[in-house]
Amino acid sequence: MAAGRSRRRSWLLTGLAGLALILSLATAVFWGDLNSTGLDPKVPFQTYLPPPAPDYTRLAAWRLWPRSSGGPPADVFFIPPTTYDGGRNWNARLGHPSAARQFREVMAPNYAGPFVSVGRIYAPNYRQASLYSLTTLREDAREARQFAYGDVRAAFRHYIESGDGSRPLILVGVEQGGTLLLRLLAEEVATDPLLQQRLVVAYAIATVAPADAPPIPPCLTRDQVGCLAAWASAPDGRQDTGRHLLERSLVWSPQGELVNLSPRPALCFNPILGATTDALAPARLHLGAANATGLEWGVRPPFLSREVAAHCQAGVLYVTKPKASMLRQAGSWADRRKVAGFNLFYADTEADAHRRLASYLAR
Repeated sequence: MAAGRSRRRSWLLTGLAGLALILSLATAVFWGDLNSTGLDPKVPFQTYLPPPAPDYTRLAAWRLWPRSSGGPPADVFFIPPTTYDGGRNWNARLGHPSAARQFREVMAPNYAGPFVSVGRIYAPNYRQASLYSLTTLREDAREARQFAYGDVRAAFRHYIESGDGSRPLILVGVEQGGTLLLRLLAEEVATDPLLQQRLVVAYAIATVAPADAPPIPPCLTRDQVGCLAAWASAPDGRQDTGRHLLERSLVWSPQGELVNLSPRPALCFNPILGATTDALAPARLHLGAANATGLEWGVRPPFLSREVAAHCQAGVLYVTKPKASMLRQAGSWADRRKVAGFNLFYADTEADAHRRLASYLAR
């Protein structure tokens, strides 16, 4: 009897251990889906009531606005990347605390920071589409991203109306902000001769742009002005990741809708070489990566030079693995799916903007 009970107990423990292993494996496999599902608003965008619109005549509607009329010679209009994860809303409310903190502590110092010495920075707070909307190709998600453009356009028009129309202009958009920048270029800049004359360069960072119909000419040389520098990256040697990136990328149609890029080609600017080219940029030319997360706004971070090599292939910028641990993606599931909390091309982008501004002023 005792032996039988012992065998049953052993089988029960073995079964429980097996069940626990199966559950842990299933959780590991479907963890991303579970997280993503938790951020789904679970309401059709057509019946969704968005948060109140921003009033760009008020400073509260801006993440960054110059405190004085002095400073560097250019203006920089910066469209931030995604900081809102999702949940109840397709589009972020303007006062969302964690989204504001992530912009202030992570995105601004790493991606707006390279332009502090180049120009006065204007960054609108807009009802950005949630991170969830960037993880799915559902029509609801596309509409949420299209909706965000209305705020960015309104912010840009307010900037134009209230600013000095003679100052050189640099446009910067990162990830979601880069996609919105491409439409802004097509609808506001490319149709306005005065804005075309002011434009130094437009940077669409972590952004896929169509190579067959870019809104403005691509940057082909280091001193070219009035051009577009657009790139989206993947780890070197991971062509499968690069192909997946392009297959899931959305670009603007002439009707102002987001449609699949594939099978169209994508632009690829190499920030180390300062040109849209397939040439290899060896690590010895890399000016410097930086992790500026947590730094006080305006502080120039220390650089790690010669850290990565990069080359464009089939519209994707393939980048070698950085050696420094501070240049590795970390954080929560959501954080790892946003733009990295460091900038591999901080010093390269900063130098590129200075060079093009000097070329513009020399004209």
